[in-house]
Amino acid sequence: MAVKTHTWVTLWFVLTAPVIFWDAGYCFMRPRSMLGGDLHWIWKPYEIYQNVDYVYGIKALEENDGFTNAQSFLNIVETFMNLAYVYLAQVSGWSPAPLIGFAAATMTLSKTILYWAQEYYCGFCAIGHNTISDLIIYWIIPNGLWIVIPSLIVVRLGKDLAASLHVAERAATKTASGKQK
Repeated sequence: MAVKTHTWVTLWFVLTAPVIFWDAGYCFMRPRSMLGGDLHWIWKPYEIYQNVDYVYGIKALEENDGFTNAQSFLNIVETFMNLAYVYLAQVSGWSPAPLIGFAAATMTLSKTILYWAQEYYCGFCAIGHNTISDLIIYWIIPNGLWIVIPSLIVVRLGKDLAASLHVAERAATKTASGKQK
């Protein structure tokens, strides 16, 4: 059975890969990537973001908070899985490829919800200092994309996987009933 592909899923996985690697580079290279660091020029927009989300800022670095790099490490794992899906679905035509894309999108969605839940349960300890407009522009909208799009991918690839399983079940039932006669 041919792999059912979706252009928008492939585009999301491919276009977000450089963003994820850039973000992870910022996290793993702190403090050199931060404002005042010799490599800050590569991550200039983080001059704003490190003050919007303290997980990315000085406070987390000074407190040796491991969450920033832990989530960045998982971002890299997810991104390699996303790219594996793209290659296996678009180039190789490997029929189980949607399972990899589904798993990667589920990981991204789960981790992003964890990130939001962490903020809620710590009393908005890393973002609560922002004005509502800064919060919406710099945190809710960009981070919200990482909930909305992966959710849509999980639904789409989940439906594709369910359809494939249904076809396989029908074929197995047909084969089994043919052997009984």
